[in-house]
Amino acid sequence: MASVKKTLLSLNAALFIMAAAMSVSPVGYVHAASEIKFVVNGVPVTNYDIQRRAAFLKLQRKKGNLTQLAGDDMVDQTLKRAETARLGIKVPDDAVNAAYARFAKSNKMTPAQLTGILDKAGVTAPHFKEYIRTQLGWNQALSSRYKAQGGTMSEQDAVRRMLEKGGNKPSATEYMLQQVIFVVPASERGSIGKRKKEAEALRQRFTGCDSTREFAKGLLDVTVRDLGRVLAPELPTDWAEQIRATKIGGATPVRETDRGVEFIGICRTREVSDDRVAKSVFQAEGNEEDQAGELDKKYTAELRERAKIVQR
Repeated sequence: MASVKKTLLSLNAALFIMAAAMSVSPVGYVHAASEIKFVVNGVPVTNYDIQRRAAFLKLQRKKGNLTQLAGDDMVDQTLKRAETARLGIKVPDDAVNAAYARFAKSNKMTPAQLTGILDKAGVTAPHFKEYIRTQLGWNQALSSRYKAQGGTMSEQDAVRRMLEKGGNKPSATEYMLQQVIFVVPASERGSIGKRKKEAEALRQRFTGCDSTREFAKGLLDVTVRDLGRVLAPELPTDWAEQIRATKIGGATPVRETDRGVEFIGICRTREVSDDRVAKSVFQAEGNEEDQAGELDKKYTAELRERAKIVQR
């Protein structure tokens, strides 16, 4: 659900950072003797959690009782984390760090500079990264719920609504992709450096998708998957930037994932313009964002209704 993806890291605006970075004053929160303020289905939420979230909301220029808003936020985050775990959704550190780096870049700073500002403001990088992890997992949960409820728009409806708004049927790049996974079980993560070198060696030999399986034949626990045709607006968020930057017949840099280490080969591309493209572009432009927001609120309200939340 493209519009759901747009809720990721919806901090709005050339965020808090550029507006607030120079005016942020140090925040002296006490790190010791954290006091439990809420227990959410047996999971504690401490005053330190709430203080960091309140500092985060302050950077976003939120109004109102920030401590109360932060408490509600942390209760919701705890519920969302539990729900994504129940659904078997795992967000690897690599995806979180990549999102953190992209966020820093979008605000014209390095990850180290972003970390410095977050620390100075009393938010801290670990707190923000946990927020990112929750949002990435929650996005997947929302997408699953959306699909389960049959919340899809037909291609013909997308074209009609686009033309009604005065637009033309759009074109988009269609990618033929191949994914190469060097599997590393969780119990063998200590040897991931060796697997990275093996993956990099294969990536450097990559000249197109036809020969990948031949090159991978003598290697242990290597999976080659043809991903088929993927439109530019539908590229996986954590790979999209690297895929777009890679030439046809080339491969993205090697990355750690929850499966091991991977890269994606670009078999070929072409420009296409059809109803499927119209639907993809229409959704990617956020024309279903209102639906996404309503689904988010409804799903979160359901979790709250079923939860046991004790305030201390």
